[in-house]
Amino acid sequence: MVSAPATAAGALAGGALAVAAWHIGPAATWLPGLRTAYFPGLDGRGSPGRVALTFDDGPDPLSTPHFLRALEALSVRATFFVLGSRLERAPEVGRRMVAAGHELAVHGWEHDRPWLPRPGRDAAELARAAAAVQRITGQRPLWYRPPYGILTGGRWAAARRTGLRPVLWSAWGRDWTASATPDGVVAEAASRLGPGGTLLLHDSDAYAAPGAWRVTLAALPHLVAYCRGLGLEVGRLADHGHPGGGVPYGFPGPTG
Repeated sequence: MVSAPATAAGALAGGALAVAAWHIGPAATWLPGLRTAYFPGLDGRGSPGRVALTFDDGPDPLSTPHFLRALEALSVRATFFVLGSRLERAPEVGRRMVAAGHELAVHGWEHDRPWLPRPGRDAAELARAAAAVQRITGQRPLWYRPPYGILTGGRWAAARRTGLRPVLWSAWGRDWTASATPDGVVAEAASRLGPGGTLLLHDSDAYAAPGAWRVTLAALPHLVAYCRGLGLEVGRLADHGHPGGGVPYGFPGPTG
């Protein structure tokens, strides 16, 4: 006969495992092969005649204006996934981005890793970041990309509740590393980027190797030329014919 304490301990252990699975399970979508095969919306797949150009981790009053000038010279509009805390510290840069025709999306409030379940805090911080974008720029954000591309259960639920569509990327340039070079960024991006893809770059080195943004800036014209050489138009996610990420593993929708 199983004792009551043993039964209670088993129930608690089972509950803890269920919470862990709910929290960590969706984060498996970080794996590119899994996204490409099963979640093309989350992978950033859109119209086959286009590439969506996206930047993370800004705005940065030092580096972001350089990207705005370069994009203007290239006649390209992009989507910038901004951190709410950084936008509040540099609101004039955010307004300049929108005035130039770029799209602002949400990268979170801070750039942290979600090691432990915290659904209440996730919901509050994501709503705060989305509200900051709308208040400062007058533009309602559509998209959410979590820091490090880690979509936990709590962050997925927070995005749905906030009305944001999760999207990660189809290709990146690995431009945040100390060893990155402009040629290497172009080669890395080109190895996975194709029709309908979404490219991840960074307009700030706040969470990258010092000065990494200069490498990205130098690579940018070559990346745009590469895409145009394939007959692909480079632009914003909003123009990409992209529905946003689906819900993995039967993950539940918002409850309120």
